[in-house]
Amino acid sequence: MKLLLLDDDELLLKTMQRRFSQLGHQVWSFSRLPAWPELRVIEPDGCLVDLRFGSDSGLQLLEPLRREFPHAKIVVLTGYASIATAVQAVKLGADDYLTKPVDFSLLQLALGLVDDHTPEPAEQESDEFNLLSTDQIEWEHIQRVLAEQQGNISMTAKLLGMHRRTLQRKLAKHRPS
Repeated sequence: MKLLLLDDDELLLKTMQRRFSQLGHQVWSFSRLPAWPELRVIEPDGCLVDLRFGSDSGLQLLEPLRREFPHAKIVVLTGYASIATAVQAVKLGADDYLTKPVDFSLLQLALGLVDDHTPEPAEQESDEFNLLSTDQIEWEHIQRVLAEQQGNISMTAKLLGMHRRTLQRKLAKHRPS
């Protein structure tokens, strides 16, 4: 199966590309939106789109993806889930809406790679597709907001909805592994 992965998180892209490739799928991953002619050549069977794709919303990509690839399974993956964006995503053409971290078997099912009755081999990796732990997701989010605020702790804390001292304690800890 041909899979198109669109996510601005390079680590996540590499991890997903490796896992899907190990299962025998052809995978194209982009951290920035390529030109449409390049995507048309791929003709993906499945598309995985991050809700927050760079400075844009992944929702903006759903209608053009659905129009270009009407038979592809389109799945929105997000660490920032809400009922409103889930409804909007489905209205714009998404087949499914999943939150990070996601169970790998659920991700495969949403992309149409397996059906409900397909047993997974016993030797396969754990069913957990925790690309990043909850602590790692929080750390990455804090780092992203901090970078956007050019290192301003007070503004970052305000945007994250936490006390400045709490943010400082989190930043003083070593990066979660």
